[in-house]
Amino acid sequence: MLEIASGTGQHAGFFARALPTLRWQPSDPSPLHLDSIRAWAEVADADNIAAPVSLDVESWPWPVTQADAILNINMIHIAPWSAALALFQGAARVLPSSGVLYLYGPFKREGQHTAESNQRFDERLRSEDPRWGVRDLGEVQAAAAAAGFRAAQIIAMPANNLSLVFRRDADAPA
Repeated sequence: MLEIASGTGQHAGFFARALPTLRWQPSDPSPLHLDSIRAWAEVADADNIAAPVSLDVESWPWPVTQADAILNINMIHIAPWSAALALFQGAARVLPSSGVLYLYGPFKREGQHTAESNQRFDERLRSEDPRWGVRDLGEVQAAAAAAGFRAAQIIAMPANNLSLVFRRDADAPA
């Protein structure tokens, strides 16, 4: 499992312990986050967490050349849209046919926020950096399809978030 944009490493520590049969590869472009990921891995005391790697989705080649699945939590809204596009393009290169790309976070539907809290969050993000913001589900799905992923399974989550489970299309070129 390649986790892209692992942030502090909290998710890697939690999921590695909860899913001991998976080898967890955390990554992040921030040196401070890489230090935090190492600390969380130590606290988790799970032998299935690899050393974190520096990975910026917009810089190719990625330091990880293959993965069975990719997890990306709360990144595409706190990054320029180009990062989301690069995530899909890179995932298509790294994942095998039918490989899973899992995204989690807030999304708009048909251009509309699904909750007032998401609208306030979007406004705050855009005030910090106009390239950031809560993404529209339709635009995300179109970008995924353009990179060779089948339509997402959409799962409603707590706090007005969604899980999007994409699979790399078996007919898409590697």
